[in-house]
Amino acid sequence: MKAAEFLVVLCTCPTASAADAIATALLERRLAACVNRVSGIKSMYRGKDKIEHDDEILLIIKTTGACFAQLEATVQALHPYDVPEIIGIPLAAGAKTYLEWLENSTR
Repeated sequence: MKAAEFLVVLCTCPTASAADAIATALLERRLAACVNRVSGIKSMYRGKDKIEHDDEILLIIKTTGACFAQLEATVQALHPYDVPEIIGIPLAAGAKTYLEWLENSTR
């Protein structure tokens, strides 16, 4: 088991209900071991040829590389945005016991 086999996935959501629905689906389908929901995110981005400002909720999703494709498909199916943020960041290191738990939680 190498840390690089694991990912932290970032996904912003427009509402608490959207964030909860996505997090619950990922956990129920064992595509994520843990999802943190961080409220109060102020996002600025280019959309529709102008700068947009939105309040969002950030999901910090812990998963494995093997789960990413299904995780991405699940988020795409449930997310209200046409182009949701789904960014997988490989882990450089992690506590052995945590990584074992993460792996076992996504089987």
